[in-house]
Amino acid sequence: MSFINNILKNLKNINLDLDNIVDKAINIIIIIIAMWVVIMISTKLINKFIEKQSNMKISLDDKKAHTIGAVLKSVVRYTVYFFGISAILTSIFGPITITLAGIGGAAIGFGAQSLIKDVINGFFIIFEDQFSVGEYINIGDKGGVVESVGLRLTRLKDFNGDLHIIPNGSIVIMTNHSRNDMRVLVDVDVAYEEDIDNVINTLEEVCSRFKEYPDIVEGPKVIGVTSLKDSGVSVRVWAKAKPMTQWDCENILRKDIKKALDNAGIEIPYPKRTIYNMQEK
Repeated sequence: MSFINNILKNLKNINLDLDNIVDKAINIIIIIIAMWVVIMISTKLINKFIEKQSNMKISLDDKKAHTIGAVLKSVVRYTVYFFGISAILTSIFGPITITLAGIGGAAIGFGAQSLIKDVINGFFIIFEDQFSVGEYINIGDKGGVVESVGLRLTRLKDFNGDLHIIPNGSIVIMTNHSRNDMRVLVDVDVAYEEDIDNVINTLEEVCSRFKEYPDIVEGPKVIGVTSLKDSGVSVRVWAKAKPMTQWDCENILRKDIKKALDNAGIEIPYPKRTIYNMQEK
């Protein structure tokens, strides 16, 4: 009889353990769902605020607004992760009392120094407005358009489409190419036989028309003869363009100059080769 009582008692304990495991599993699932809901709702609210802030009396430009939006999402996400993981651990192991100093010490002890460095550097990048989403920058040997700026990571997409993910703590030297007007330079080579005054007059006519181009902010103007090369005379045209438009401006300006030189009958030098066919007699 005692044997049967022991079996029943053990089965009861197993049932209690199973009930406890099921309860904890349900609590964990509820916590995870709550974390997901909070992040989704917060993200939608932040996106809506970013969209509507342009209509407010005091508004930010689009680049800064999207940068601040990315940071707010990052803060919400990390905060939810922290409290969610704490709640899950409490659900599994029961109430845990750890001082903030203890948490900080444990984090540093487990190699979180780099994480802290990333977050601190990310804060100063955003606070000092070093760069914003949509700007073209160089970080070390990586260059590209800023896709996002978070407290921990910065994402750049280069012209090949490659996405570079850079921890903020590793950003030591950064070059921002999108804050000031950019230089446009076009060097034009003409043959030595050409009248240089006629060449300059032709280029000035092109420059006069090109001033109406919307991305040009200063110039263009003919600087003058910059070098005497083996094959011809080099004349330089200079201008300033809006950030990130300098390459398009140079391409279009070269095209207009080529057409103008062709119409004026001015020769652009290029390598010539004469081939003699010597046949044996």
